[in-house]
Amino acid sequence: MIASVLFVCLGNICRSPLAEAAMRAEAARLNLPVHVDSAGTGDWHVGDPPDRRAQAVAMRHGVDISGYRGRQVKADDFRRFTHLFALDGQNLRDLRRIAPAGHGAHLGLLMDMVPGREGTGVTDPYYGDEAGFDETWADVTAAARAIAALLGQG
Repeated sequence: MIASVLFVCLGNICRSPLAEAAMRAEAARLNLPVHVDSAGTGDWHVGDPPDRRAQAVAMRHGVDISGYRGRQVKADDFRRFTHLFALDGQNLRDLRRIAPAGHGAHLGLLMDMVPGREGTGVTDPYYGDEAGFDETWADVTAAARAIAALLGQG
């Protein structure tokens, strides 16, 4: 069975698309078969492209996310994906609240995958400047490497 990973933040235009991009890049680098997507717990940005600053930081790292579109988490996601990673504690609580009974997916906080960062969230860069998006990229890249290493073990 191929692993499948869904990254979840609030609006699906900043953090989770960057996590998706970082995971896709790491999986490609390692030739690791994994299905990757992102979603938001809220519906404000359904159908919208990622924030222009998120697109810019991803492009600086060789990943074009301009074709990504925001979507909201659905009940079916808990069955379609083997792993759902929330980008912060509130989104993890929301995922646990909306998860259907008996879903079987692993639900976790993304930064729990990075040694020394357990229990921390990825800071939402939306209301800040471009430097916040660089920090987000660094966080999600570290997490993507840790997830890929785990999935690559079998």
